[in-house]
Amino acid sequence: MVTPKPPSARTYAYGKSARQRIDVYWRRQPGAKKAAKPAKGAKTAKTAKVAKPKARPAVLVLHGGYWLAGDKSEWRYFARRLTGQGYAVFAADYRLATTARWPAQRNDALAAIAFIRKNAARWNVDPGRLVVLGSSAGGQLATQLGTYGRGTDLVRGVVALSPVNTPYLAYQQGEQSTASAPQQKLRRAVGELTGCVPDAFDAACWARLEDANSGTHVSAGDAPMLLMHSAGDFVPVTHSTGLASALRAAGVAATVRTVAGSGHGGALLNDPGAYARILAFLKARTR
Repeated sequence: MVTPKPPSARTYAYGKSARQRIDVYWRRQPGAKKAAKPAKGAKTAKTAKVAKPKARPAVLVLHGGYWLAGDKSEWRYFARRLTGQGYAVFAADYRLATTARWPAQRNDALAAIAFIRKNAARWNVDPGRLVVLGSSAGGQLATQLGTYGRGTDLVRGVVALSPVNTPYLAYQQGEQSTASAPQQKLRRAVGELTGCVPDAFDAACWARLEDANSGTHVSAGDAPMLLMHSAGDFVPVTHSTGLASALRAAGVAATVRTVAGSGHGGALLNDPGAYARILAFLKARTR
C-alpha cells in the first residue's frame, strides 16, 4: 500500500470541553485556469474571470473505544487516503461516558456537524454533501446522526463499522456465560454510558437505553447506510440487521455486509474489498 502525501491538517475547538476538538484534513484545490483568449474579432468580456473550484464533499469520522476511550488521531491515515479522493475529512473527539452521560456523545456529534456547516467556506466544502463514518461506539453515533430527526437534514449517508446500534442488546450479550472479555467490557460501558443499570422499575433508565438505540429513531427521510461487521465480530451483525430492516421498512436504503475474520471497527479495513466498498458508497452519496 502506497503511503499518500500528507494533506494539510489543523485542530479546532467546536465546544468548550477539552474533548470537543476536531481535526481537519484537506488538500489545496488547484485553481481553475483563466478563460482561453477568444479569436480575433469575437465579442469578449472586459475581464477574463477565474472560476472558483467546485465545493468539495466532506466526511465526518467518529472514533470507537466503548464510549470510554479512543482518539480522533486513530484515523489519520484513513483521512489521508480520503483527501486523496477529493474529500475534506473531519475527525472528531467527543465527551466520554466517564465524564458525561448519554446523550452528551450524540450532542457532541451534532455540534461537530454544526461546526462543519458553519465553517464550510473555509475549506470550500459543500455542506449538502456531507457523510459520516463511525467505528464501534463511534458507529453508533454515526447511525444516530443518520436517524436523528430527518437524518438527511444532517448527513447524506452513513458508513458504520461494527456499530453498537442497540446498547441494550450489548448489555444482554455481555452477561451470557459465553461472553468474551470485550463483550463483558461493552456491557459495563453501556452502564457507564447511560449512568444506570436496566431495572424493571427504572423508567428513566429504559428511556435512555431506548434513546441510545438508533432503530428507535428511524423514519422516512433518514440517511442511507452501509453497515459492516466481521463474521467473528464481538459486536455481532445482529446489531445492524435489525436497524437495516427498520430503515428499509421506512423506505431508506440500507446495506449490511459481513467480512471474513474476527476484526472489529477499523480493523475491518484490513479486508481487501472493504475500503473499495466504502469509497464506492461515499462517492455514490456525494455525487
